[in-house]
Amino acid sequence: QVQLVESGGGLVQAGGSLRLSCATSGTTVSINHMGWYRQAPGKQRELVAAITISGRTNYADSVKGRFTISRDNAKNTLYLQMNSLKPEDTAVYYCNSVRFSGYAYLPSDFGSWGQGTQVTVSS
Repeated sequence: QVQLVESGGGLVQAGGSLRLSCATSGTTVSINHMGWYRQAPGKQRELVAAITISGRTNYADSVKGRFTISRDNAKNTLYLQMNSLKPEDTAVYYCNSVRFSGYAYLPSDFGSWGQGTQVTVSS
């Protein structure tokens, strides 16, 4: 069974930075298309960053140029570096798998979700 443990969230002022981590067990990040999702209060969960098995990355327009997704295959860990944070980035952030069709990145999952990590950006 796949287990995903997100960490690194917190309270930060607008313009600040955070680095999220996703420790993975039961699968291997290097052989899966992976992504970071977020869910703000009252909103649907959205995919904000993705990385394919080959290392190709993609970002939602709202975070492009500010967020960077990466992975450490040796540690089996996924990361999200978030810079220039805005109040609208406030959400619970999750990692999970992503479906990649060759040109489109689509939400997916391993059949379960972690607890997520709360990111709160104050203005």
